[in-house]
Amino acid sequence: MKKEKIETLVHEGKMLPLMEAFYTIQGEGHHTGTSAYFVRIGGCDVGCHWCDVKESWNAEKHPPTVTEKIVDDVVKYSDTVVVTGGEPLTWDMTLLTQMLKQKDVNIHIETSGAYPFTGIWDWVCLSPKKNKLPTKEAYQKAHELKVIVFNKHDLQFAEEQATQVNNDCLLYLQPEWSMREKMIPIIVDYVMQNPKWKISLQTHKYLRIP
Repeated sequence: MKKEKIETLVHEGKMLPLMEAFYTIQGEGHHTGTSAYFVRIGGCDVGCHWCDVKESWNAEKHPPTVTEKIVDDVVKYSDTVVVTGGEPLTWDMTLLTQMLKQKDVNIHIETSGAYPFTGIWDWVCLSPKKNKLPTKEAYQKAHELKVIVFNKHDLQFAEEQATQVNNDCLLYLQPEWSMREKMIPIIVDYVMQNPKWKISLQTHKYLRIP
């Protein structure tokens, strides 16, 4: 297929730069411990220095995959999918989510919220980044706010973000993995003093699963 044709199909959401897809246990946030099929879409320009999937940033490194095939693979394994990245909202998620809904799949997204929303989502995990803040729409759509804590200053950032989400949004603080030994005691103390927050841990890494 010609490059120009592929680019058109990606722009229309009929193909997506798929980095990886796998069936596993959700390790973070509200749905920790539940099974789900993960679809990791390549492409992100938010640029967090501590990102643990920097290989996802360059979308050109990940093959454009027919959206229908992605959906077919999801339903082989699970009735719940987590669309993550990279930053999945870099791309038009309309067709992907429409096709998943036709298969009665519960659709979750993990996003920085930096780009306009496309698609139909049953659960929105908003993980805002200082480099490129979420849109107003993202704050209103969020079911959970998950702030990554690399240092103490991120606690203030978390509070600023919490003032902007809807009243029903669940609030999570998650230690950045490389700083977990230093930050977990600080986060534990903070949550005990500010019980509106909960702690999210990357339990999949403790379990040594994808």
